Amino acid sequence: MTAQVKTDRSTSDYQALDAAHHIHAFLDQKALNEEGPRVIVRGEGLALWDNDGKRYLDGMSGLWCTNLGYGRKDLAAAASQQLEQLPYYNMFFHTTHPAVVELSELLFSLLPGHYSHAIYTNSGSEANEVLIRTVRRYWQILGQPQKKIMIGRWNGYHGSTLGATALGGMKFMHDMGGVIPDVAHIDEPYWFAHEGDLTPAEFGLRAARQLEEKILELGAENVAAFVAEPFQGAGGMIFPPESYWPEIQRICRKYDVLLCADEVIGGFGRTGEWFAHQHFGFEPDTLSIAKGLTSGYIPMGGLILSKRMAQVLVEQGGVFAHGLTYSGHPVAAAVAIANLKALRDEGIVTQVKQDTGPYLQRCLREVFGNHPLIGEVQGTGLVAALQFAEDKSTRKRFANENDMAWRCRTIGFEEGLIIRSTLGRMIMAPALVAGKAEIDELVDKTRIAVDRTAREYGVL
Repeated sequence: MTAQVKTDRSTSDYQALDAAHHIHAFLDQKALNEEGPRVIVRGEGLALWDNDGKRYLDGMSGLWCTNLGYGRKDLAAAASQQLEQLPYYNMFFHTTHPAVVELSELLFSLLPGHYSHAIYTNSGSEANEVLIRTVRRYWQILGQPQKKIMIGRWNGYHGSTLGATALGGMKFMHDMGGVIPDVAHIDEPYWFAHEGDLTPAEFGLRAARQLEEKILELGAENVAAFVAEPFQGAGGMIFPPESYWPEIQRICRKYDVLLCADEVIGGFGRTGEWFAHQHFGFEPDTLSIAKGLTSGYIPMGGLILSKRMAQVLVEQGGVFAHGLTYSGHPVAAAVAIANLKALRDEGIVTQVKQDTGPYLQRCLREVFGNHPLIGEVQGTGLVAALQFAEDKSTRKRFANENDMAWRCRTIGFEEGLIIRSTLGRMIMAPALVAGKAEIDELVDKTRIAVDRTAREYGVL
């Protein structure tokens, strides 16, 4: 007999039990308990249904992770088969297993050729925790143990564990529990907010050269790595100017500082390339991955290492003092294999690059390019952001932009659309399997939400 989670309780019952036992992420729990959370019970494709039967178009792929959408039977079958064959074993005790070996073989066939090794984790946060230790161990082996400072960016996001939070630049998160030593930050490459009188290209160079200034301030002999997202995800889907990443790479190479890309959101096809750093044209030494690795169907992440780093760790490093109970979990690996094969064999990444991605970007610019509430549209592939602005010509932002964007997000839910607000930006990242009809629905419902917001705040 197969046991299934029941979904036959009333919404109020679910809400009461949720309030009794849970503390939710990034919310005032007391306020949520008074309101009551939505209870999501089913998903299919890009659609979700709550316990009251209301349908939502998921314009955020869950949390940037359900790249193949909901209800994929091939991923469920991969998990079921692996659960029957080998539901668990670890990578301790001089042991491996076929699922994780086959996953790595497939994964490295999709990655650029200068990567060779993976350390698997359960999440992106864990991948970035492992990153800190691995980078510092690398420099220890090379006889430079003082080279341990990690440089991140303000408003960057690398997870919610203590080390990952420190790498990120969200100060309200630092306030909860502090930060770890030997972490520094530079400004984000957010042209719309910080450009002054510079062109995007000039601003991109200026923002990148802050890294050089910080390295010289700290001493290149002390700096281990620069860690950043190719585009900022939780910080607002902020895309740097084209001049930014080539200059960052030049600086890292000049001062022998590792360049580490957080691909947790950008990886596995989101930009129309397999990995976002390929879209921006730079070559990191490490990649932090998660989310799209399994399309969110089961937790899995990892740290990808360049051949340069892996050779040092393997040939000269001795015992690597790190391990996770669920690293390379066989069920997660089996789901990841099915997911990556689908993305590859069904041509989904190519479709995002050549068809649906350009279609979404074109539709957004046609609808919002001259909208009185929108100052800028950013994005590529199936990821985008709408910047609220009081005056587009001067790039003046609303003083209450957070409230306006949160209201727009709330209206979206009312209209049956899930998009996200971050500061004064509305962000979206639909599943990579989205067709043009679903993109049309996403854009149309976003327009309704933006128009309603504009009217409420007297902009329309």
